[in-house]
Parts: sequence; C-alpha cells; structure tokens
Amino acid sequence: MSSTTARVDAPTGAASDPRPLLAEALDRFTGEHVELRYHRKRTRTVAVERGRVDQARANERTGVGVRVLADGALGFATTTSLDAASLRAALDEATLAARASSAAGVPRRSPPPATELAVGRFEASGVDEVASRPLGEAVELALRLEARARAASVRVTSATCAYNEILEEKGIVTSDGASAWTRLVRPELRLGAIASADGALQRGARSIGATGSWECLFRGASAEALVDGVARMAVDLLGAGFPEAGRRKVLLSPALVGLLAHEAIGHTVEADFVRSGSCAAGKLGQRVASELVHLCDAGASPYQDHASGLLHVDDQGVATTEVEIIRAGVLMSYLHDRESAAHFGVAPTGNGRAWEFDDEPLIRMRNTFVRPGATPLAEIIAGIQDGLMLDGASNGQADANGEFMFGTLQAWPIRNGKVGPLQRGVNISGLAFDVLSTVDAVSSDFSWELGAGYCGKGQPAKVDAGGPWLACTMLVGSRA
Repeated sequence: MSSTTARVDAPTGAASDPRPLLAEALDRFTGEHVELRYHRKRTRTVAVERGRVDQARANERTGVGVRVLADGALGFATTTSLDAASLRAALDEATLAARASSAAGVPRRSPPPATELAVGRFEASGVDEVASRPLGEAVELALRLEARARAASVRVTSATCAYNEILEEKGIVTSDGASAWTRLVRPELRLGAIASADGALQRGARSIGATGSWECLFRGASAEALVDGVARMAVDLLGAGFPEAGRRKVLLSPALVGLLAHEAIGHTVEADFVRSGSCAAGKLGQRVASELVHLCDAGASPYQDHASGLLHVDDQGVATTEVEIIRAGVLMSYLHDRESAAHFGVAPTGNGRAWEFDDEPLIRMRNTFVRPGATPLAEIIAGIQDGLMLDGASNGQADANGEFMFGTLQAWPIRNGKVGPLQRGVNISGLAFDVLSTVDAVSSDFSWELGAGYCGKGQPAKVDAGGPWLACTMLVGSRA
C-alpha cells in the first residue's frame, strides 16, 4: 500500500551563524574541555515504484550537542533550543554527567593535546541550488525515470527510483580555539529494474551520489543514460551464463575497489577498532599489500570533484586531512579522532564524526580510495590470459580480521587479452591484506562510485569510496 507524507519545509536560506552564541556560552564554563556543536539537518526523500509515488517527505532536525570533560570524565547533553539559557543549562547538565562518571570511577581522561583547529566558514558548492528546488521537481524526476525504465523493454516488469538529499549546516566551537561554520548538501539517486523471461528474474541496479548540485550528481552520465543502462543490465543478464569458480585472476571495477577499500581495509584501520584488536593492530611500518597499492582516506575529493564524503571540518573542530593509510604496500597510518590521536601520540586526522546533534562523535571514514596507477585499462586487459572482469557492488560483509565476502552484479570473461560476453555476477571473498598483496596492475583512470552509500557503526555516516580498475587474485564463487 502506498503512502505519501510531508512535513512543512524549513526556509531554504542559511541559518544565521550560531558561533557567537556558542562562544558566549563558554564564558561560564569551568571544566577542562568543552565542545559545542550546532547542527541543522534537512532531508527530503522521494520513492517511486510501478508508476506510483510511495514516499514523498521532508524532515528537519536542529539542535546543539554539548560535550564536557570535567574531573577527568566526559559528559554529554543536548538541547533543541538555540538561546543562551538553554545552552547554559546543557553545559551544566553535561558537566554534572561528567562529574558523576568521574565519581563512579571511570578511567581518567586528559584534555586533548593542542592541535591545529578549524576557524572560519567552509561551504561546499550547490547548497542554495538544491535547497531552492521544490520537492515536486524531485517527484517529477523519479516518476519520469521509473516510467522510462519500464518502457525500455517488454521484459522489464517493474522498476524503482528513489531520490534523497541531505542539507547540513554546522557550527562547532571548542574551549581550545575551534570556531567553524560549515554548509553542504548531498543529493543521491537509486535506480532499479527487474526483467523476467520464462520464469527467470534478473535485476539491474545503479546508485549515484555527490556533494553538490544536481549537475554534480549527473556529472558522469545523464539521468536518462543511467536508467537506460539499468534496464539494459536487467534484460541482458537474463541470457547470461555463469563464470567458472575457483581462485582466479580478477579485474575489479572502481566500485568494487572502493567497496574493498572501505569495508575490508578502512574499518580495520579506524583507531578505536585497532585498539580493540583489529587485524591492522601492530602492523604500522609493515608491508600489507603490493607496492602498487596506495590507499587513502580524505575529507577532500581528490582526482574527481564532489565525492559524497566531502568534509572540511570534523565534529571535534579539526580541519580534515588526507590520510595515507597504505603507501607503496606499507601500512603508514590509522584514522583518528582527537582522543585516539592522543593515545597513539600522533596528530588527529579529522575523522571524528557524528550523524546528528544528539550523537557523540565516533571515528568514521570520509572518502576512502586507492590511488590510480599509470597503466591504461586496455593495456591491463590485454595482459590477462585467463580472468574475470567484475563490476556492480551488490551486497556483502567484512569483519575486523579483514575477511570479506562481496556480491557482484556483472562479470565478463577475459581470454587471451580479449573481453567475452556478459556473464552473471559472482561472489568474491578473501582476506583483504592477502588479496592486496596479489595486486599486479592498477589502471590510470579513477572514479568515485559509492556516493549513495551509508556506513553504519552505531550511527550512520555519509561516505564515498572508489579508485581505479585493479587486477588481483581472489576466490570466486559461482553457480557454475
């Protein structure tokens, strides 16, 4: 049964900069350290299936999170009122919570060491353009694309189109000097089609996302080209065979490289997981991959603009940096917030992130990627005698040991340097560091591919991941 709900949109213009009010609240603070984080988040979502609008809604949450270090313990409180009295009350509440924790004997914390903190205004492109678009334009887009997918072939029996956008404004002030104001918007689109023939069903799917305007969202291909590709994928897979299973040479697409980088490597190097015993613990300075592998995590969007994890300032007031996790196959760094950086005796990397104002910051990735190499894709393919070219991140899982299993949507055999006809997707699995050690070719192109994705770790986080095409060896599971 379809349903359509709506809430009244907030004004599209920017809220006034709350930093002066937040700074004023610090005047009566008596603890060891404090962070005040104003966060306004507006989301708008549209979902269409079988020519019907199943969802069209807008929502907004605004408030301030207050985190206090007092008597060697942390306390956290929130308020949805942006006025001096409410902020002072939240500060008092967080301070009382910290002192209660200290009295209960929690391990003592020290104030974070001095570090470079962000000061000023930071704004990504596209905020006003997306904010000023009526929700009806997104409904019209979703209806048009879903109808186009169903009309692409008589074999397409159903289609879906979902649009979502997140507009965020943040003000972050800390007692040791951070004073940052950020604005950004992240639109995303998900397309799906189901094709059937003789009782068999196949699915085509594509998701895209960006930080920026609608123009940025469709920077790689038009909306029409994307939906045509999804319908064609579903139909073509109906007649596709199955690849051979076993330990095989594979050529991973940028989407699968990004999935591997984020899920199987990125989480293992988040410093809180490292301290809990992930497979990356104790391996700094050790070779964990082929010398062709350079793996990074960045708040910026290198190689291609408008990655969905774009972040100028983290939620502890630290300006984001590019972290070289693996350099030429050697593990060089973990990902840190201010607390873990102090524990390891290094500078924070700007990876402390909170989903909403009433969430406390956790160590999270931003844009995780493998750097491109110097070899054209065609040259890599020509050098493969027997392998599989894989694309389309489907589903899967990874753990703290770096062990992963991912599904793929499409596969093409490579024989004697030539790409064969489409085959159905396979499951790929292995230990991430072992697989990266087999990398023998990295292409010269690059793209961000997981921009419509969310990372889950107690709370969501908007991230992106990608890279070049990458040739390696891993275990392939197939119905063949």
